[in-house]
Amino acid sequence: MRAWMATALLSLAGLLLALYLYLYKLGLIGQLACGTGGCETVQLSPYSRFLGIEVPLIGVLGYATLLILSILSLQAPRDPRWPRLLLWLSAAGLMFTGYLTYLELFVIRALCRWCVGSAVTILLIFVAAWLGRRGGEALP
Repeated sequence: MRAWMATALLSLAGLLLALYLYLYKLGLIGQLACGTGGCETVQLSPYSRFLGIEVPLIGVLGYATLLILSILSLQAPRDPRWPRLLLWLSAAGLMFTGYLTYLELFVIRALCRWCVGSAVTILLIFVAAWLGRRGGEALP
């Protein structure tokens, strides 16, 4: 049960982080609190869209989905569907984040602190989901 609580709290944190970046993309926040200028460079680059969708919006939708799955895992601890789906979607999010981090480091050549925070968050969600499934918190 602790793993699902951890994934829920981390998903909520990721959701708020992605929402902050999406509000910036919508022009509702004047300047990102970053300090280095790398955040705006990344957010305004052509790579800030994936298949025509703003990357922060993908983050909002992804973290919201993970939050819902975490809550479902808490509510139905004997139902293996939700933890399994949580694990797979967090793995997909981790791979997508790896791709975005590669773009930041080697293509855009700027690093966004908020994006790094999101990368750490999705990594922790994946680890918690994996430990929860491995620890027998859900039936196989």
